[in-house]
Amino acid sequence: MSMLNSTMEKTRIIHVEETHSTNSLLREWLEQEPLPTGSVIVADFQTAGRGQVGNVWESERGKNLTFSLVLYPQALPVNQQFLISQIAALSVKETLDAYTEGISIKWPNDIYWQDKKICGMLIENDLSGHNLLRSIIGIGINLNQTIFRGDAPNPVSLWQIVKQEVDREVVLRQFLSRFEAYNQALLSGEKALIHTRYMEALYWREGYHPYADAKGAFSARIYGIEPTGHLLLQSTDGAIRRYAFKEVSYLIQKGV
Repeated sequence: MSMLNSTMEKTRIIHVEETHSTNSLLREWLEQEPLPTGSVIVADFQTAGRGQVGNVWESERGKNLTFSLVLYPQALPVNQQFLISQIAALSVKETLDAYTEGISIKWPNDIYWQDKKICGMLIENDLSGHNLLRSIIGIGINLNQTIFRGDAPNPVSLWQIVKQEVDREVVLRQFLSRFEAYNQALLSGEKALIHTRYMEALYWREGYHPYADAKGAFSARIYGIEPTGHLLLQSTDGAIRRYAFKEVSYLIQKGV
């Protein structure tokens, strides 16, 4: 285990060669030692990397950027916790914007290049009454992996896009710089700015596209995102449909 200097004042970047899950390891670490906000655990390899709702995140050893960071947004009400997801997604999107065009945020916080997934997140919020106590933000960015052998339908790496390797530590520091700026904006009450930038960065933000819910497939356009994070879609008949995460699917053509 080695320690790297952090770009965020008083925070720590902890590097491990291997762990089961950076989110789980960070939670275990915090039970033993308090870490300053913005502190990070980054792993070369996760034996049981987790995605949303039990999904497994495929990542070749030493090729990609898999890390978790801790935040203490204790002034943020529980019903506004989606702002954490927004600033994390924007920070990744803008980091990758420096390397290629075509990066967007697929609601709620996947990062896409064109129609393929380049980054996933798992955000775990601990609550205290009506406010957040702590957020553990797990992020996996496909950087230098050349081949994906799992059953994920549409993965892509930055290497596959730009045809060259990138320095994982440089990308991490670029992300942390942007995340720190967005966290400061959040602390300063600039919630409307964060929401506007998030909406502008959305995948399928314009036009009608195919979706599916429990009742079947339909065509709709993004009508809005509520402060709670619920997705509002307007179907072709004008009806507004409201969805929590996993209640609606994007019907993305595989192999595009």
